[in-house]
Amino acid sequence: MAFPGGRRDPEDDDLLATALRETWEEVGISLSRETLLGALADVVPRTPTLPPIAVRPFLLALPVRPTLVLNPEVAAATWVSLEELLRPGTHQQVSVDIHGQSREVWAYVLQAGVVWGMTERILTTLVEHLSHVCPEES
Repeated sequence: MAFPGGRRDPEDDDLLATALRETWEEVGISLSRETLLGALADVVPRTPTLPPIAVRPFLLALPVRPTLVLNPEVAAATWVSLEELLRPGTHQQVSVDIHGQSREVWAYVLQAGVVWGMTERILTTLVEHLSHVCPEES
């Protein structure tokens, strides 16, 4: 499971423009710069088999939860509430098979599936950020 995203195109003014374009292309959500809340720290792969990239997660406010319109490169999509992410036992260590080897990793075990890897690290950073910004919610 992953967030919408992709590489910066030459016509993208900056990485925020890339995020807005990729979100529109992949899940049909039109976002504007005016709804930007901020960005989280860049996340890089921890395994040498992945290309040397950095992912910059942006946070934007949505007044309502829009309908998702998936393009062919997206197999499925789901909304996950903060409540589900914070539920005790949701964030736990799980065993995953990586290139034929079993490895223990941190993951979010959700109704929609298991989120691990860079996506788990982005979610964990988001949850930690929100617990500092809105301590009464966590």
